[in-house]
Amino acid sequence: MSIEQKMFGSLPDGTKIHLYTLTNTNGVRIQAMEYGARVVSIQVPDRKGNLGNVVLGHDTLEEYLADDDFLGAAVGRYANRIAGGKAEIDGTLYSLSQNENGNTLHGGFQGFHQKAWRLKCSNNDDEAPSITFAYRSADGEEGFPGNLDVSICYTLTTDNALVIDYTAKTDVSTLVNLTNHSFFNLTGDPARDILSHELQIHADFVTAAGEGLIPTGELVPVAGTPADFRKAKTVGQDIRANDPFLRQCNGYDHNFVLAGEPGRKKAAEVYDQSTGRVMLVFTDMPGMQLYTANGFSEGVCANGGVPLQAHHALCLETQFFPDSPHHANFPSAVLHPGEVYRHTTTYKFEVRK
Repeated sequence: MSIEQKMFGSLPDGTKIHLYTLTNTNGVRIQAMEYGARVVSIQVPDRKGNLGNVVLGHDTLEEYLADDDFLGAAVGRYANRIAGGKAEIDGTLYSLSQNENGNTLHGGFQGFHQKAWRLKCSNNDDEAPSITFAYRSADGEEGFPGNLDVSICYTLTTDNALVIDYTAKTDVSTLVNLTNHSFFNLTGDPARDILSHELQIHADFVTAAGEGLIPTGELVPVAGTPADFRKAKTVGQDIRANDPFLRQCNGYDHNFVLAGEPGRKKAAEVYDQSTGRVMLVFTDMPGMQLYTANGFSEGVCANGGVPLQAHHALCLETQFFPDSPHHANFPSAVLHPGEVYRHTTTYKFEVRK
């Protein structure tokens, strides 16, 4: 196993960004960089042993600098949406950045995905090489209270799993909801869609959403709806169903309420029959957003210049529920001084013969 480092580019202010490659004894490789603490590529084998990159990424740093580019990014302080850009925390009302139709999305105008993180440490362990990125989000950044110290550790295990450990501490009560925004395509070819990927999600409910994809507070059963992935089915089976939410989003953009007791659990399984690749998702978070890459800005390319198209990738973003500050029945995303925010999400890759 090994960790390699090389220059990837420089930000407009001159900050140098490095690309780190973690390799295990099976030849599986994961690349990540300081800009946005992003996962740049994940090279895993198919049933014939051929390695392929199963996430969307860019070849140059300049391509990542677009405002709406979330490929592989760490998202925060608050992944997903907060209605009206307002949040009351411990009796104090805060005004947050309103960067999407009057709401706060993925941390505001300059979220964590656009920050230069620093390399906190690396561990060239024979069993599990890892790298840890750190960032201090200053009090008042995008309207959020408190100095928030965040670290994200990426570990590559011997059984071909990417383990992501998130940690955060604050000096003032604040909101924290961190996730990773990797776009997966298990075919290894971003020119192919993911509609034939078979997906199973261990969830009996989704959070209902209204205008602007803001939750209403209601938990809606998936039974009898296109969002029912309790048994594996292809992503494309119901994506064109006559469903108002699907039509509004041009596909899936649903927060699933994960089944089971609090703690680490299996959230999802994805299978691509054409290559035999399987991805298992485990998390200790209560929710997971399924996003089927329903649209990209015109002219955006990835993985060697392939134009990005709708439904050519999917995201499985583990998280607290969207807009939790406004719904007392949702798990709380408030972090207080003296507490430690911790959560772990694992993406494990296997092969079916």
